Amino acid sequence: MSALVDVRAASKVFRQPATLVERIGSAFGVCELPRPVHAVDDVSLEIRNGEVLGLVGESGCGKSTLGRMIAGILPPSAGSALFDGMPLLAGAGRPVKSTTRVQMIFQDPFASLDPRMRVGDIIAEGPVAHGLVSKSASAADVSRWLSTVGLDPQVADRYPHQFSGGQRQRIAIARALAMRPDMLVCDEPVASLDVSIQAQIVNLFLKLRRDLGLTMLFISHDLGVVRHVSDRIAIMYLGRIVEIGTARSVFERPRHPYTRALLDSVPRLRIDDRVEVDFRPIRGELPSPLDPPAGCHFHMRCPHANEACAVQRPTLLHVEGREVACLRATELDLSGEAPP
Repeated sequence: MSALVDVRAASKVFRQPATLVERIGSAFGVCELPRPVHAVDDVSLEIRNGEVLGLVGESGCGKSTLGRMIAGILPPSAGSALFDGMPLLAGAGRPVKSTTRVQMIFQDPFASLDPRMRVGDIIAEGPVAHGLVSKSASAADVSRWLSTVGLDPQVADRYPHQFSGGQRQRIAIARALAMRPDMLVCDEPVASLDVSIQAQIVNLFLKLRRDLGLTMLFISHDLGVVRHVSDRIAIMYLGRIVEIGTARSVFERPRHPYTRALLDSVPRLRIDDRVEVDFRPIRGELPSPLDPPAGCHFHMRCPHANEACAVQRPTLLHVEGREVACLRATELDLSGEAPP
């Protein structure tokens, strides 16, 4: 499969302008100027046409920021993000999104839906504004997409607050599909839903992929969900991709210590002679993106780190059919039982 999305050495740094008081205080040594936040750090990856790439990592590692860059919502501070060979953003100064072929589904459907608009108007607004359908044909178009996501077309006259969380997420999916995208960026779309509703939404994504041939970036911290929906999985830690491989290889034979730690931190219920919950949480705290550590970002929490890990930044290398950013990837044996 050819690459539909090509991210090349992309970084995103958020800088907050200093106020006059902060600049004066800094000049007199009373306070510090705001430090930049290094959200995404030199990330390169490809998403192939028709595949689902899962993006996994702890909260605060930069998953959503990378997803917004791929969706064309945020411009990279350095590097590039290409869709079908063309930049996702165009123009100088304040670049604008150059294509509607990538759409994003956000984590909180209630926050992403305008509470003052009826559902039908929410879904029809984008297609009508971009000339994908005429205003006269918009009602039929709305009915089509509501039916596609499993909702009764008659609910088009209701407001978002009149729906449950799972129904609102279906409406958000319908709004994205109405733009006729080739790719969906799904930013933790089931994280705020009940477990039973999560299963329904995940199955809906799988059906849409099969029926519409969609490419997806599926962002989540739920390893079980990502394993179920993804062809390949990318593991992210503090703004960097540390491992990319097929879902099966990443779960059955991880090659990066952070991937192994993520798998071990998932609670597993074992029933032998007695009921036992087995898990090993990752030691330490995620370092601050305001001051990321030198060398390998994971070395402060890694049980296998050596002196070189603290000073030398690892690059993604091909190891056993996947890419791994670890100085000791070829010598460590991290295989073992993965969570179901």
